[in-house]
Amino acid sequence: MRLWLLKPHKDWDEWYDKAEGFVVRAETEADARAVAASAAGDEGPKAWKDVGLTSCLELDQSGPPGVVLRDFAAA
Repeated sequence: MRLWLLKPHKDWDEWYDKAEGFVVRAETEADARAVAASAAGDEGPKAWKDVGLTSCLELDQSGPPGVVLRDFAAA
């Protein structure tokens, strides 16, 4: 299985009740997008399947230690 990082290309118009990113385990990008879509918030599942709205990058296991995803929104 591969790891994928999904993020929106830009901030959602309204930030609350919406997912801002996912790290998912899946074989293909299409599978990764489907997994993210199944866990979507108010942005809707179509957002995670639309390459125009979200990125989906395969994560390489090599590299320096560090945070992969910090999804934080302060009000």
